[in-house]
Amino acid sequence: MSKPRSKWQDVHGIFLLNKPKGITSNLALQKVRRIFNAKKAGHTGSLDPMATGLLPCCFGDATKVAGLMLNADKIYIAECLIGSQTDTGDATGTITKTSNKTKLSDEEIQIAIQSLTGDIKQIPPMYSALHHEGRRLYDLAREGKEVERKARDITIHSFKLINNEQGDVQRLRFEIKVSKGTYIRTLLEDFAKACGTYAHMTSLHRTQLGILKGDMISLDKLTEQANPFECLLPMDRALIEYPSFQLSKEQLQTLIHGLRFQITLEPKVYRLYDHHDKFVGLGEAQHNGQFKVKKLFLKSYQAFQKV
Repeated sequence: MSKPRSKWQDVHGIFLLNKPKGITSNLALQKVRRIFNAKKAGHTGSLDPMATGLLPCCFGDATKVAGLMLNADKIYIAECLIGSQTDTGDATGTITKTSNKTKLSDEEIQIAIQSLTGDIKQIPPMYSALHHEGRRLYDLAREGKEVERKARDITIHSFKLINNEQGDVQRLRFEIKVSKGTYIRTLLEDFAKACGTYAHMTSLHRTQLGILKGDMISLDKLTEQANPFECLLPMDRALIEYPSFQLSKEQLQTLIHGLRFQITLEPKVYRLYDHHDKFVGLGEAQHNGQFKVKKLFLKSYQAFQKV
């Protein structure tokens, strides 16, 4: 007889999962959620099933933080095979185009990299979750249909070759830092096109999302933890790009009641802490000198107070 599941509980924090290959981001999240028995869970920065690496799993009030990270830059280690292109743009698809040009010189590689670094436009692939007239593009693609997609503005912050494997077919590995909305497999196709050939992505591993990086834990390692809660990060770890501001008791109560107070601060968003240095949420100083709430994480804050 299987062991009954423990009751779902309030859990607040962020877990940095090293997502395994072969499962969706949502399935990976649900596996982590069951280990923590968390009532509320979400992830940020979805990875395709074939991709591995950093998937921030957010629990409780931290799910509100997830939305603040959707625009974050990301860093990937991506590998591609030169000389063939697939319908999906990666190794899960069927080869649709081939080229006799399967070897690129160092000079060709660097010229193509430079042409695709900075602010560029990219046409999203058909095999993507974007919508067209109420349907996902990948559903249309599976039916053999192709529709016009509008090019989008993206930024390739850095595009570096880190390995050049010279075999029967050339394999290249890159470290790439990109903005929101970038499709790495499409970038690699465009790279190959700039070199006069084809390519498809054979592996993708994310190493950073926003300021979150390193210290990723696999599902296997998490299940071995005597106390998995020790692996949770406080939610404000994802928000350290915002300056901090310590509230007085009176200021905190003002914000909790949905009111504003007057203060002289540089107009921007701040991480808020109470007089005991407990994280409360985010607030915004305005040009008129008023300070208002942006987001309060009261469930997790009240849980801290009970400890």
